[in-house]
Amino acid sequence: MIKIIQGDITTLAVDAIVNAANQVMLGGGGVDGAIHRAAGRELYEACLKVPEVQPGVRCPTGEARITPGFNLPAKFVIHTVGPVYRDGQHGEPEKLAACYRNSLALAAENGCKSVAFPCISTGVYGYPIGDAAKIAVREAEAFLKTHDIEVVFCCLLSGDKKIYGQLLKGNGK
Repeated sequence: MIKIIQGDITTLAVDAIVNAANQVMLGGGGVDGAIHRAAGRELYEACLKVPEVQPGVRCPTGEARITPGFNLPAKFVIHTVGPVYRDGQHGEPEKLAACYRNSLALAAENGCKSVAFPCISTGVYGYPIGDAAKIAVREAEAFLKTHDIEVVFCCLLSGDKKIYGQLLKGNGK
C-alpha cells in the first residue's frame, strides 16, 4: 500500500523514516538536520559508530544504513544518500532508484511494516521533483509486488504531494 501525505516526517508514527542524509551521516540541512534535531544527540552518536567505508564516507550515494530512531516516534531511521543532480545523464536516475530499493530492503530486513520517505535529492541536491517522484513510485510499486509493507511518501510541500498524487492516480490508484 502506498500513501501520500503532506507534513513533517519527524512526527510520523511509522516503523522507519528515511533520512535524506549526506555521506558522512552526521546531520546537515533540510530533512537531515530536522531528523537529527528531533531524534536527539543519540542519533549523532549512533551515526558516528557506523564505520567509514572510505575517509569521510559512512554511506555512499545510493546505499542505505539503519540506526534506532531514539526520540522520534519511528523505531528506526534509514539513512540514504541521494545523488546530486547534474543533468540526469551522470547516473543520477540509477543512484536515486538504488536509494529507494536499498532503503526498502533494509526496512523489510528489520521487520518494518511501515516506512516513510521524504522527497530524496529534491532539495539542495537539485533533483527535479517530477523525475524524482516517478523513480520513487516505480521503485515502491516494484517492491510491493513481493513485500507487504506500507510505503508513505511524506511531502513537505503541497506541490510535491500533488505530483505524487498524479503519478499514483495515473497508475489506477
